[in-house]
Amino acid sequence: MSASDDFLLELTTTLGDKAVVIDPADIDAWTTDWRGRWTGKAIALLQPATTAEVQAIVRAAEAHGVPLVPQGGNTSMVGGATPDDSGSAAILSLRRMKAVRRIDPATRQVVAEAGLVLEAMQALLADEGLRLPLDLGARGSATIGGLASTNAGGTEVLRHGTMGQMVVGLEAVLSGGEILDTLSPLKKDNRGPRVDRLLIGGEGQFGIITALRLQLAPVPRDRATAWVGVKTPQAALDLLRFAEARTDAIEGFELIPDDVLDAAVAVMGVQRPLEAPWHVLIEAKGDGAPGTLTATLEGLLADALERGLATDAVIARAEAQADAFWHIRHSLSEAEKKHYGMAGSHDISVPVDAMPAFLDAVKGWVEGQWPGVSVSGYGHLGDGNIHLHVRAMERAWQGWRDNEGAAIEQVVHDMVVDHGGSISAEHGIGQMKRGEFARLGDPARLQTLKALKAAMDPEGIFNPGKLIP
Repeated sequence: MSASDDFLLELTTTLGDKAVVIDPADIDAWTTDWRGRWTGKAIALLQPATTAEVQAIVRAAEAHGVPLVPQGGNTSMVGGATPDDSGSAAILSLRRMKAVRRIDPATRQVVAEAGLVLEAMQALLADEGLRLPLDLGARGSATIGGLASTNAGGTEVLRHGTMGQMVVGLEAVLSGGEILDTLSPLKKDNRGPRVDRLLIGGEGQFGIITALRLQLAPVPRDRATAWVGVKTPQAALDLLRFAEARTDAIEGFELIPDDVLDAAVAVMGVQRPLEAPWHVLIEAKGDGAPGTLTATLEGLLADALERGLATDAVIARAEAQADAFWHIRHSLSEAEKKHYGMAGSHDISVPVDAMPAFLDAVKGWVEGQWPGVSVSGYGHLGDGNIHLHVRAMERAWQGWRDNEGAAIEQVVHDMVVDHGGSISAEHGIGQMKRGEFARLGDPARLQTLKALKAAMDPEGIFNPGKLIP
């Protein structure tokens, strides 16, 4: 028998058939990434139901030299949860571990297992008048363990920060099956650096997150949403600074160019809220009396229009209209792909105040050097994270993404670095950006990551081929 056969026999004997799936028909759906760009092979789909079962899997994997690819909702945008094509790895799915262990309304905290889907958790929390202030398009499939492992962002980072900023503590299985438990709600703990923080954004490199204690926010009593037209990204930034000076309730500030909105109108059949070269979607939430923030936005936007910071504005008059605005925002990626075809997608960030200049510079340079391509970006202007898309347009040909697209990607990333930014804002490195991370990463950061990997995963079984070059 091979080492992998011994591994599967050991786990099937100790954990049972439900935890160890070996039928290829049941595994294949989980070997391709969410975007369909990477497909691998796996010897099994492991589905532990408890932390003790994760311990047993890690110990067996180290004993038999079997790599483990942790997977939550399989919604990685960078191939971070997909096995390679060697067929030597096992997928470690946390989806059966979805219990809410504790909700504490007094401290506004929840302890939940890593496989709990974000949307399901939000529904449970709503019954207690609470929410996790994080939202993204994959809410119906992304798990909280995966969100922590990638330090996910979303549309509410402007006010509440990324997923990592909501993690109070966690439980994880490390090398040797040792359990790291920082779930206790300590306000102070000065026993050296926070080891648990290494797992947040670590993409499964240093251990397997099994549970999290998360800081929550109350369900807002008041909400106001506006769709605003502006002339340029710089005008949008000026509007953001103007709004921030008037209220601290802004949770979302999304920048959308008109050509991307064109795609949503054409493909998704959505109604265009107004005519403008650029659009901003603003969301404010608070605990005041309903209608208070709508009045605040009305006054704010009236002044903005008078000052020339905006060209037009529509304030949602009902929840349905606000939801319709956000439906447009969440439809953009799919609509743009269907409408414009092949494109290179760049999840990047630069300092917020540098974003207008960056967008002008990258559009001018790329479109000048590659006539016929089209550069456009939309997303979270409020936190400096724009999803920059380089559309092949008339230059599209089979293999474009791996040839001209790859050359353009390097130029984009070089310009990101020149503007003081990051080549990965919220999606992670995965397997997609390892080469560029090696090329552009700070040597001290890369050296530290490699040293941590060697120390915390001496057998090299945790999610090989991701993040660390």
